[in-house]
Amino acid sequence: MKIALASDHAGFEIKEKVKNFLNEHKYQVVDFGTFSNDSFDYPDSAYPASKSVATADSDFGILICGTGTGMAITANKVTGIRAANCINVQMAEMARSHNNANILTMGSRLISPELALDIVKKFLETDFEGGRHSTRINKIHTLTGG
Repeated sequence: MKIALASDHAGFEIKEKVKNFLNEHKYQVVDFGTFSNDSFDYPDSAYPASKSVATADSDFGILICGTGTGMAITANKVTGIRAANCINVQMAEMARSHNNANILTMGSRLISPELALDIVKKFLETDFEGGRHSTRINKIHTLTGG
């Protein structure tokens, strides 16, 4: 499974921990940056990572900034993306099982690195339930054109 990974400067340290976790668990990781703690504008990494998921070059995306909000807003501007900003494991599980989220966003100023790894694990191991949820997901794309 191929994962698009991105952060801004605030999310850099957790991104690196997530990258190590993903590599240890044999995921293929494409790192869209940033590559340091230096000031960096989140759309510059969120957009190309989201495009990678939208075009099916990557299976999922994980985007990290200070709150996860900027990354989620940017990602959700890309047609076909359903990004969910999660601050706990249950949110990640529901984002996948009910919303078929294809991008996880997280806020490094809101969660610990350990919790971030638990959220990532749950997000990647949870399947979409389909059924009544499929109808709702289809409406998102039909009603919004995205």
